[in-house]
Amino acid sequence: MKASRTLRMVAAALLCATATACGATTATVPRPAAVTAPPPTSRPPDPATVAANELGRIPILMYHRIEAEPGSEYDQTPTKFTTELDRLYTDGYRPITIAQYLAGAIDLPAGTHPVVLTFDDSTRTQLTLGDSGDPTPDCAVGLLEQFHSRHPDFAATATFYVNNEAFGDDPRALAWLVRHGYDIGAHTATHPNLAHLSPTDVQRELVQNVRAITTSAPGTVVHSMALPLGVYPADHALATSGTWDGTPYTFAAVLLVGADPAPSPFAATLDPTGLPRIRSGRTAVPFDSTYWLDWFAANPTARYTSDGDPAHQSFPRPLTDQLSPRFSATAHPY
Repeated sequence: MKASRTLRMVAAALLCATATACGATTATVPRPAAVTAPPPTSRPPDPATVAANELGRIPILMYHRIEAEPGSEYDQTPTKFTTELDRLYTDGYRPITIAQYLAGAIDLPAGTHPVVLTFDDSTRTQLTLGDSGDPTPDCAVGLLEQFHSRHPDFAATATFYVNNEAFGDDPRALAWLVRHGYDIGAHTATHPNLAHLSPTDVQRELVQNVRAITTSAPGTVVHSMALPLGVYPADHALATSGTWDGTPYTFAAVLLVGADPAPSPFAATLDPTGLPRIRSGRTAVPFDSTYWLDWFAANPTARYTSDGDPAHQSFPRPLTDQLSPRFSATAHPY
């Protein structure tokens, strides 16, 4: 009887569409203890022992400038950025890229949770390379690399949505990111409001952007794009695919500006043409990163929890109808 009640509680938590529907508030909730990954074994643990739920929701966090004196509510200080990384680590989150998310390639220790770090606009505060060719310690990548050196099980990886002349037009920057395991996405050539452009100009913006990326980092596959200002073109389909000057483009996903966690890549509800992100910035705004991290801490069964086995998708059996049929052969309900 106790197990049955537990499963019903898990299902109820996951069916909540928003924090309000679940009775969440913005009050601070108790922080969980740091998650320690189990020691390596020849086989992953029983999914039930880590409350695995690979149909749970995943936070995709959105960052802009990381600088000492933020000029916008979208920006934040290096100290706040590092503090948020520390919270993510303590709460058991481990970074993956959008490319890994889209591929369902989430290979994390049992009991941990994926988080996607995304950066828009490709400013020098995100990545500045010094004379040595390494990131400076105060830019976002430098801070993330330093955090990884202190916590090797927290990958130094993220997805950068770049414009042309990225990172101060440093020709080394995009290639450095790709070499070091970061993911590159499109953010248009000049960051216009796409709703104000003609269909031809929308496609020109995206083709020129992809050309700039692949010229700076040959062989790069641009899997996704983030909408400048969060605004679709009048023809939404052009955000996903099009052609200009003889060059086509196709993106597997389109990312929004806010304001909810994303569904599991294995969920039947996944719509990659409109992936929501959670804002992290200088000031508190409704449904920002602090709000959602608090909410997940209070509703842990609603978040994606890895079973430690990337070949299968584990989740409580009552949630089976939430699984995309594409993954029925590798599903592991319990």
